[in-house]
Amino acid sequence: MKKTRFRRNAAAVLGLAGAVTGASAQVGAQVDDSANGNLPQGAKPTSWDVHYNVCRGVDPGCYHDWAASSRQNKVLLFTRTAGPRHANLGPKLAAGLNPPLVAGNVLQNALIAWLGAEGIAVDYTEDVTQLSALSRNTYKAVIFASNSRDALWAHGRAVDPTLAVNTTTSAYLDQGKVYLRQYIRAGGGFVAIHNAFGTEYNWPYYEGLLGNANYYDHGSFQNGTVQIVAPSDSSTNGLPVRWGFKDEWYNLVPFPTNVKFLATVDDNTLAVQHGIDPGNPRFHPVAWCQYYDGGRAWLTTLGHDAGGFTDGSGFPGQAQFKQMIVHGIKSAMGLEPFCTK
Repeated sequence: MKKTRFRRNAAAVLGLAGAVTGASAQVGAQVDDSANGNLPQGAKPTSWDVHYNVCRGVDPGCYHDWAASSRQNKVLLFTRTAGPRHANLGPKLAAGLNPPLVAGNVLQNALIAWLGAEGIAVDYTEDVTQLSALSRNTYKAVIFASNSRDALWAHGRAVDPTLAVNTTTSAYLDQGKVYLRQYIRAGGGFVAIHNAFGTEYNWPYYEGLLGNANYYDHGSFQNGTVQIVAPSDSSTNGLPVRWGFKDEWYNLVPFPTNVKFLATVDDNTLAVQHGIDPGNPRFHPVAWCQYYDGGRAWLTTLGHDAGGFTDGSGFPGQAQFKQMIVHGIKSAMGLEPFCTK
């Protein structure tokens, strides 16, 4: 179903971004451009993904280190929602960069504290126009956390009229997609947490960034057992092979491909197995990583409840979840080895 939608909507949804970035007029089409000079030097020909027209997977040759040396030890946290809003995000944030937070903004406060303890500064926003800062090579990673629907669309007058359908104050702006795509292509790091899989459904580039994956449905919010399947990765090193956690356990369609799987949930430990992907009933990933179109992407479907972001809460697996998230972010930033085999 989603693949059909991909074919139908790819050109329409990505046409604007393609025009701005100078991409081919056939953006989103299944054309193998790997022989046209688009495959990075040193990348394997098999790393070219003809569905998304990018170099992606576990091949480090897909990474472009264009601006990493100039970036600060800082990340940008983007939590905008354009639909349902997870309670751990708290009240919607005011426009601008780093607006005031309240205690209810649990996820934002947690990531600021966790990363601050690692010497990493965090800017945060729910204002799409602030993503323009990605083009200034300020950040080593951008984190999308529990967004929803078309989180990269905005209303208002365009700063750059070429990025808008028209220049009236009610125009829809798609500039956020352009900023994100160009940032990834310049070697940026990307982290997706939980309902970052529930946003930008009709943007194929974003689906590819998630690892050729998308949210489909989930079962009950319930206890389960996380299994580490790649214990040598920076984000999983030192974690128990099995540890309890509580989540919604997202099911994915399409199912991630050509990625390094880091952790799964043991479906046999779930009391209610609603909507388990019939094509993969015994392999249910919850975290993975990949190189994508020049950048690094670290991804997890975990993180539904505020308890997972609250130190000392007694929430099952909170300490392990925190460790995985922090080191996953650091690996996407290039501070620790990324997605090693």
